[in-house]
Amino acid sequence: MDIIYLLIPIAIILASVAIWAFSWSVKQGQFDDLESPAHRILYDDDDDMIPEDARQDKDKNRSQDSK
Repeated sequence: MDIIYLLIPIAIILASVAIWAFSWSVKQGQFDDLESPAHRILYDDDDDMIPEDARQDKDKNRSQDSK
């Protein structure tokens, strides 16, 4: 039973540190943009590795040429 007198203050300190760290990260803008870092890998600079017949901009040029 004596250990509870030690565990409760330690739990309160750890919870308050966790709440402080979360509030600090929200204020610093860590959670502002969650989508673009995950999509950034899809838009890598590997245009030279894409075959000519699979390029998206080729389809756009065709539609502009037909106008």
